[in-house]
Amino acid sequence: MSAVLYDVPGPRARARNMILNVVVALVVLGVIAWVVYRLNDTGQFQSRRWAQFQYKSIQEQLLTGLLNTLKAAGLAAVLAFLFAAVFAAARISDHKWVRVPATFVVELFRAIPVLILMFFFYYGNLEFHLGLGPFWAVVFGLTLYNGSVLAEIFRAGISAVPKGQREAAYATGLRKNQVVRLILLPQAIRAMLPAIVSQLVVLLKDTALGFIITYNELLYVAKQMGGRLEFGFPYIPTYMVVAVIYIGICSLLSVLARYLEGRTRRNRKIATGTALPPAAGPSDGFSRQGNLFPSGGTGEA
Repeated sequence: MSAVLYDVPGPRARARNMILNVVVALVVLGVIAWVVYRLNDTGQFQSRRWAQFQYKSIQEQLLTGLLNTLKAAGLAAVLAFLFAAVFAAARISDHKWVRVPATFVVELFRAIPVLILMFFFYYGNLEFHLGLGPFWAVVFGLTLYNGSVLAEIFRAGISAVPKGQREAAYATGLRKNQVVRLILLPQAIRAMLPAIVSQLVVLLKDTALGFIITYNELLYVAKQMGGRLEFGFPYIPTYMVVAVIYIGICSLLSVLARYLEGRTRRNRKIATGTALPPAAGPSDGFSRQGNLFPSGGTGEA
């Protein structure tokens, strides 16, 4: 018996894979145990280093940093989606004078590290007095970089829709913007959703770069908290707490992505399983072809 892409492993192969899995698991557990031992040996689990987290002022400081992180990430995500929608539409334009500049802009900002973009707005503001604080430097840097990546995701997702969908849509007399908006984009969203959520996770984590330009986000707050002498410079305990917060937020985004993906899959099954009306005449076959669009079929007769 064989699967589509590989042969099903036999008894010896399954036993060998199980042994390898056990060895890898033991190695990982050994590394974790060694790290925990080293942290304990250097006093990172002493109550003195963790005592600051029981104070309300410290908890409020962490909450303020978290809210600043979410505020910058949320605004940057909205602006990045708008940027991506505009430039993705320009990249699939039939007009070369629109498509070429849009391609240049997208490729340019995809190639520039997001930290350099933040530096550009932050130090440009200091040099030319533009009235932009660290918050806007972080937001604009995240917007340009992630918006360019999302624009490429949108373009690739729309291009991945089967060609027959376009041909059938044009055959019904729809204009190109209607074809993209009504036919291609709803189908492309299902394919693009994992990549979009993954990029949003990247955007959220990249807000941590704002601490370099003194934006009061979560990592900047953690750096200040870790430098307190009265608690024995608890850098590692503080960064461990901040890491747990980041993991929790990113996990929530992943759960949301799985929920949306499952919901769209259920909707797709419902749309595919809808019974078609009986043939009433020569024109009914053409209307059946139009019913193929929501199901993600090829649209070809």
